[in-house]
Amino acid sequence: MTQVTATPFGEHQGQAVSLFTLTNAQGIRLAVTNYGCIITQLWLPDRHGRLADVVLGFDTLAEYQAGHPFFGAIAGRCANRIGGGGFRLGRETFTLACNEAATGQHLHGGVRGFDKYVWQAEAEADGVRFHRVSPDGEEGYPGTLAVTHRIRLTEENVLHVEYDAVTDRATPVNLTNHSYYNLSAQASDIRGHRLQIEADLYTPVDPATMLPTGGIYAVAGTPLDFRQPIALGAAMAQQPAIDINYVLRARSTGNGLHPAATLADPVSGREMRVFTDQPGLQLYNGAKLSNRPWVGKGGAPYGAFAGLCLETQAFPDSVNQPHFPGVVLQPGEIYRHHTAHHFSILREE
Repeated sequence: MTQVTATPFGEHQGQAVSLFTLTNAQGIRLAVTNYGCIITQLWLPDRHGRLADVVLGFDTLAEYQAGHPFFGAIAGRCANRIGGGGFRLGRETFTLACNEAATGQHLHGGVRGFDKYVWQAEAEADGVRFHRVSPDGEEGYPGTLAVTHRIRLTEENVLHVEYDAVTDRATPVNLTNHSYYNLSAQASDIRGHRLQIEADLYTPVDPATMLPTGGIYAVAGTPLDFRQPIALGAAMAQQPAIDINYVLRARSTGNGLHPAATLADPVSGREMRVFTDQPGLQLYNGAKLSNRPWVGKGGAPYGAFAGLCLETQAFPDSVNQPHFPGVVLQPGEIYRHHTAHHFSILREE
């Protein structure tokens, strides 16, 4: 049975913050805090059984409070970008904060998104259950939204990330976890990792705004083609900065989830397979981490490509793109999102 322990992690605006540690019988260990539901640590064995932490982040709460590029955090109420910081629902127009300085867009929920709140939290048999009520008008979003978020670690070495939400007024909802993975445990950057993405199509963006153009193009013949496992460095030699949404093939595994991606580090032997019920996967290769000198756990410098994100979610700017999968949650409906990360060891090549 997975063990769950809670320890104090500091205080945020007068609220106590806890750090929950999940450990299974195989020694896999995950730490998550109820400040922003941030996954702060994920310890996985290599092919020799040596454990190492494979996610980027900080040692202390104060470092997270000082601001960061969403290391390990929940992104919401609406993850990814919303064009022009606004949208229309029916006859009403809603204005959101344009908090992404580089492009002038609304990003990951705004100035104070879900990642900057202390969530109610309680330990469960194999994980932690978080809950928060986002009031009507928060960051410009309509409706009171009640969100439950569960993070579980099983004895089969599977990390489950689950969300559900209900609203009293129509509102866009798109939640995801924004962990940066480096399966070498920062022994090197991610260019030596092999990546496969279960997608034949992607949604191209305007490089000036990073918003989808509305097109849906084939990955074939582009540096974004990960239909077969390839080294990230090979793709990045043609396109160094990658921050793009993939249209996943909806091939259910029988439990409502479909394969999304497989990430592997041939040197350490660590492998992560991602399954989800979401239509999209945002691949971000951490190119912009060098925009400022991030200093992470143990004083480690985080430069460009120190880690990558595989964000399962709806498409960016879906609320303004009628032909994209819908993200508007109506009263009486339940938003649900389930992603599973399966950890294993590569066979010797």
